[in-house]
Amino acid sequence: MDPRRARDPRLARQDPRLQQRSQSGTPSGPPPQGPPYQGYQYQQQPPQAPQLQASTSQGYPPPEAQGAASLPHDSTSLQSHEQSHPPSSGYKPRPLFCVVCASNQNRSMEGHYVLAKAGFRVCSSGTGSAVRLPGPAIDKPNIFPFGTPYNDIYEQLQSQDARLYTANGLLQMLDRNRRLKLAPERWQETKTVADIVITCEERCFDAVCDDLLTRGGEFNKPVHIINIEIRDNHEEAHIAGKAMVDLATAIENAKDIDEEINDILKAHQEKHPHSILHAVAYY
Repeated sequence: MDPRRARDPRLARQDPRLQQRSQSGTPSGPPPQGPPYQGYQYQQQPPQAPQLQASTSQGYPPPEAQGAASLPHDSTSLQSHEQSHPPSSGYKPRPLFCVVCASNQNRSMEGHYVLAKAGFRVCSSGTGSAVRLPGPAIDKPNIFPFGTPYNDIYEQLQSQDARLYTANGLLQMLDRNRRLKLAPERWQETKTVADIVITCEERCFDAVCDDLLTRGGEFNKPVHIINIEIRDNHEEAHIAGKAMVDLATAIENAKDIDEEINDILKAHQEKHPHSILHAVAYY
């Protein structure tokens, strides 16, 4: 560098190379005295936690929660938040009812019909070895295997003697049944796991209990078996259907069916004339 330019400050200020050096950050003298460079502090976000703690300690209300992620930070606010927002109760599934008679034709299907119409979850089955329906004589019943569609039974009986089976109500009953499901089901062959089983006579009650015992209870799921004694005719089945709706309503409204079942059955027995049996088994 020219020594004259170094000695003469006017020449040094006019030299563009020296101006470029000063702008590029090359130290040309002692560090300047004064406040530090403010550019970095302008970009940095101020910490939020100390401000929130200070405002809470001075008695000012904390900022309101925004969205699900914002929660109170102190214990007093957390307690008030829990009181104003209690935890929601767990979901209570609706029970599945299964109505059982001997042939899955009259009594169990009447119960199936009225419970489904009332909005309950319901299925039905029979415990007999085959489906038996009245025939032209008392010693000549119509016998069908379980799984035969209701529509096939309807058409066969209609072709045999439409007048007879209309008079005794079989065709009307089968017409109702085929609108509810495809075919009669046998209890011992079904895999449906019900919460409440309603049987329609004592021998069906015994058959259901014996079958569940032979299954061994591998699922360890309890099931309440309730027998309502019903005569096997259309009039008695219709009356008992209303009783089933009352019983199902009380059971579904119960908070704890295991604790309240005895009181429910006692109240039902006082209101309806049918004798009742009750047992608990396991799937």
